[in-house]
Amino acid sequence: MRAALSFLTPVGGARTPSPAAVDWFPVVGAGIGGAVGAVWWLAAQIWPAAVAAAIVVVVDLALTGLLHVDGLADAADGLLPHLPADRRLAVMAEPGVGAYGVAAVAGVLVLRWAALASMRPSALLVAGLWCLSRTAMAITLTRVRYVGGGLASAFAGGPAGPVAAGGVVLAIGLVALGRGIAGAVAVACAALAAGLVVAFARRRIGGFTGDVLGAAGVIAETVGLVVAAAKW
Repeated sequence: MRAALSFLTPVGGARTPSPAAVDWFPVVGAGIGGAVGAVWWLAAQIWPAAVAAAIVVVVDLALTGLLHVDGLADAADGLLPHLPADRRLAVMAEPGVGAYGVAAVAGVLVLRWAALASMRPSALLVAGLWCLSRTAMAITLTRVRYVGGGLASAFAGGPAGPVAAGGVVLAIGLVALGRGIAGAVAVACAALAAGLVVAFARRRIGGFTGDVLGAAGVIAETVGLVVAAAKW
């Protein structure tokens, strides 16, 4: 579990990654989401909805060490513009952030804030969606070709079936308790969004990288929040 924490958050200490750590991705995701959701509920007791939502967005960035948002920015810079295929991975590896990355991160953060500000707080909703996003990462790690040269390669090779089944069941259960049918639909849309990001990356670069994992997770969570915030 500590290896999964080290990969998905700034905590956990230095650990040697292994395929076995992928089994813990859904649990770690649910834990992060539960903590973020608890902050959402507490902040809403003290501040107006807009301020509470902004606090939640910042706390989530802190708990994930900006890792997944950084992946979104790099993936947007590498996958979205018109570039030769051999240039995309090089662009994603560059330390700077371009216009596509800035726009993608800004759009996602605004959507997350607006969705959170428009709903009553629900720690279970956030826990379920964050669980689903890490489950999508785990499935990608074990089912899709890795084309990067970073830390994520050490997680490949584990069985996807048990992780996928357990993570999806846990995500649906948590969200359904928090939002009922609307929550279940939000989970389905979040899963679809993550799959589309990975499919787009496969089309562009032939597989996935660590940045693609981060982008898929962040977009899945954001889509789930936006769907949950709809006028059901």
